[in-house]
Amino acid sequence: MDDIPNKIRNTMGISAEVNLHEEKGNHFIEIITPPYSVPISLRGRYYYRSGSTKQELTGASLNEFLLKKYGKTWDDMIEPRANFDDIDEKAVNTFLNASENAGRLPENNGLSIPELFEKLRLTEIGQLKRSAIVLFGKDPSKFYPNTFVKIGRFGKDDTDLKFQETEEGNLIVLLQGVLNQLNHKFLIKTIEFEGMHRIEKGEYPVAAIREMLLNALVHRNYMGAPIQIRVYDNKLSIWNEGNLPDGLTIDALKRSHSSRPRNPIIADVCFKGGYIDAWGRGTIKIIDTCKQAVLPEPEMIELDGGFSITLFKDNISREKLGKLGLNDRQVKAVLIVKEGGKITNSKYQELFDVSKATATRDLTELVENFGLLDKVGQTGVGTAYILKGS
Repeated sequence: MDDIPNKIRNTMGISAEVNLHEEKGNHFIEIITPPYSVPISLRGRYYYRSGSTKQELTGASLNEFLLKKYGKTWDDMIEPRANFDDIDEKAVNTFLNASENAGRLPENNGLSIPELFEKLRLTEIGQLKRSAIVLFGKDPSKFYPNTFVKIGRFGKDDTDLKFQETEEGNLIVLLQGVLNQLNHKFLIKTIEFEGMHRIEKGEYPVAAIREMLLNALVHRNYMGAPIQIRVYDNKLSIWNEGNLPDGLTIDALKRSHSSRPRNPIIADVCFKGGYIDAWGRGTIKIIDTCKQAVLPEPEMIELDGGFSITLFKDNISREKLGKLGLNDRQVKAVLIVKEGGKITNSKYQELFDVSKATATRDLTELVENFGLLDKVGQTGVGTAYILKGS
């Protein structure tokens, strides 16, 4: 009876009530542990339960857990090393222009930067919060070393790094700087002429890349690794440290879902600036933009303690299909499916004036040999052919 409370106190630093009871000739010990509003460690280490397993919290995850227990978030903490001399006025003006266009920050005319920051909840008792440095700092890396963005151009796989660049600065600067870097050095634009007008079409929708980058900048764990952008011959991915919040799944990101930002102050300022909305629609916008551009659905996964989203190029063009060895009928059929969603055997016969046997052979090759189409429906009842993976 003396040993148990002593062990609890020595290993966990808390007090517990230990009582000895007797019932029907049997003795049993009751241990009552009161709830604590602060996190409790076991021999100086912190653990959490995930399903049936116990996992230790370390590093950035531990820091986030401890802040959450105290009802705080990382971006809501005061940065005692910073003052208003560390704020980039140009970035603030860029934000104000954006917020005016969005109409989400009324009555900001004539406000000084300290007054504006107080309105945006970027200060506390006149002191700057971490969110102020991330959003508007002249040199955020002076305070938080991994606030930059790494961009790499790869060949066939991750071992084939061609070249790399880094972009540094506050969130407002990074948003435009990264997009410019991608556009000028990492992505190839196809140029077409319509009459006398020169038209540039990007490999990926600019709106999708911008939304991906904003999601990473707003929701990343700023005590973890920097944001990493990987550009390949046929895809582009953006990774940021920080897993999805509890209760939010990959499937939920593909439909309407609640907004649960890791950095609520940063997210709120970006909302007021018109950069994001507050309804958890960022990932839906990315998916919809790719659909409008007739691109494959983006891939979203939790990876290496973070979140990754990947865009894929349009691999279905007349030129690319021709290089695969398809005959002219098959090329046209795949393009028809790409635009219209599906094709049937009878429609194939009608379009190309071929027999049922020829249509069946062509379509079967597109499914089995080339892997471009999938056959759906029941034979004899009505089947159709759609793009693989649709």
